[in-house]
Amino acid sequence: MCGICCVVTLCSKHVIHHFLNEDLLCCLRRRGPDSSKQLIKTVSDLSYKCLFYGHVLHLRGPVTPQPVEDANSNVFLWNGEIFGGVHVGNLENDTEVMFRHLALCSSEADILSLFSSLRGPWSFVYYQASRHTLWFGRDYFGRRSLLWRFSDEADSTLCLASVSVQSESGNQWQEVPASGIFKIDLKACAATKSLSLTLFPWKYSCTEKAAVEGFINVLDQVSKDLPNHIRLVMNESELFLTAPVIPLNKTISGASGECPDTDSSNITHVVSVETLQGFLAEEHRRKLVHEFTDVLNEAVKRRVLSLVRGKDENTRELPSTSSRKAYVGVLFSGGIDSMVIAALADKHVPSGEPIDLLNVAFMAKEQAKQKSPTKICASLQVQLDLVCHREGCQDLDAKSAVPLSCFDVPDRITGRAGLKELEAINPSRTWNFVEINVTLEELKKMRQECIHHLIYPLDTVLDDSIGCAIWFASRGEGFISNQGQLKPYKSPAKVVLSGIGADEQLAGYSRHRVCFKKYGLEGLNKELEIELGRISSRNLGRDDRIIADHGKEARFPFLDEDVVSFLSSLPISEKADLTLPRGVGEKLILRLAAKELGLAASTILPKRAVQFGSRIAKLESSREKAADICSRLKLLSVEEL
Repeated sequence: MCGICCVVTLCSKHVIHHFLNEDLLCCLRRRGPDSSKQLIKTVSDLSYKCLFYGHVLHLRGPVTPQPVEDANSNVFLWNGEIFGGVHVGNLENDTEVMFRHLALCSSEADILSLFSSLRGPWSFVYYQASRHTLWFGRDYFGRRSLLWRFSDEADSTLCLASVSVQSESGNQWQEVPASGIFKIDLKACAATKSLSLTLFPWKYSCTEKAAVEGFINVLDQVSKDLPNHIRLVMNESELFLTAPVIPLNKTISGASGECPDTDSSNITHVVSVETLQGFLAEEHRRKLVHEFTDVLNEAVKRRVLSLVRGKDENTRELPSTSSRKAYVGVLFSGGIDSMVIAALADKHVPSGEPIDLLNVAFMAKEQAKQKSPTKICASLQVQLDLVCHREGCQDLDAKSAVPLSCFDVPDRITGRAGLKELEAINPSRTWNFVEINVTLEELKKMRQECIHHLIYPLDTVLDDSIGCAIWFASRGEGFISNQGQLKPYKSPAKVVLSGIGADEQLAGYSRHRVCFKKYGLEGLNKELEIELGRISSRNLGRDDRIIADHGKEARFPFLDEDVVSFLSSLPISEKADLTLPRGVGEKLILRLAAKELGLAASTILPKRAVQFGSRIAKLESSREKAADICSRLKLLSVEEL
């Protein structure tokens, strides 16, 4: 994970640093605490200037300060991880590997071929000195944040950065669309004193006619959000990046496309773990479940092993088991997504190394009075028969002096139950169940200090709820139970695994049931296609900015290219069956995989979004809706809060 930033101005007389402020630079440094560097390129005869900032989080190979520059004056900023497509040796740094490959590219087609081959998340900025061009963009899913801001027409300046800060000026930041990669011909732009962008879009292999129509649609979509004085054109050669995944299989069998009139929510009482066993008796389905488990297992393996594990400075050996620290954390609710990720991570993380399970809970005084933890726990026990209430619940939280029972939200309860399942699967593993408790006062304080900048430019109530929950969870400050005693703990894990992408591909949201009920499988297929297409702008840029603020890297196994292609190859009926009750029908193939991995009660937990499971939703306003603009994310003084 890195904080990268580039400023381009077509007037070399401008003081280029004036386009950035200290708050922005601070946000960039928090993303990359291990190395910081800047570089300015001034081309006087062409009257353009480029400023490059790089802040590095060291995860692989030798520490490589950014920006990197070669003997030919090419400059590269890289915020990514290569998990396939281009070989990166165990002792190599992927920034150096990518820069080396780029230096060998002699044409636009070569550059596009290189980025098309990559597997893994990335955003980048590349200055090609010999051609006076600037390339930049994000991966197909937009798993790494990159924002842009254009100055007024007279200034002809572009700023690119991993993260931004809100400003009261009229020039606002936007996320760079993950629609392809962009090129700026700086020589031509300097001559006209105006910025013009060339787009090289992603596309599947398809007919020439479909390709042209697709190019036009992408161009229109990106153009509508640009300032009027910024010109966007399709590359004249109609070159493109090849999508790293296959198109969605929309095949529908006759019977499976019908939606029964029965409301499945009325029959949730029949759900049991044995329900899943019946599906696994079918040889074809069991074979698919094993194939899915294998491909997801490889995705998790790549994400927990591709990082440097520290050695003792004196002996150069790994420390003893008792003193080892966690390098991998999981955003953990005890739900099906996080449970499967944790169970698969256990197969590959070195045996003596702990795994941090990051579990967040919010407390409001009003809620504490209205809902006792006993009632919440009892409600869940009716469904799942989970005995998970903590002994000694009258203990006080060390920071807030609030009874710990006030933090017994649904995700805390299922999280503790999930911990027991994982301990049963591997009792020799140290599972650090990190209980992260957040009061309303701390929520307001940290949102005002930094979280609202990280969520920006997104601005809805939903963005606020999810963004704040993920920020506190990934920070990892809470406590763990040590021989029955509560011990303050801060997770040192640099890699944080997230389950995002499972619901979008496997019909996990309640809106998918609504869609299926109205429009059948054909409508559901269309909805899932839209879900994956908008995940870059709706989720991933925000989540990357949030998690990286702690000097940690977000990794998303369910969005591994091989996982997405495998799931996209299956008809919807093989992945989910929304005629079945909640807790079984949605994400059916994942629940079956979890059963095969040895998980139990967690396999039939219904989907519960983090904003509800952590109890942050409605914490500050009971009347607002998820899609409303969130006033709490606007620039406010402390007095106004």
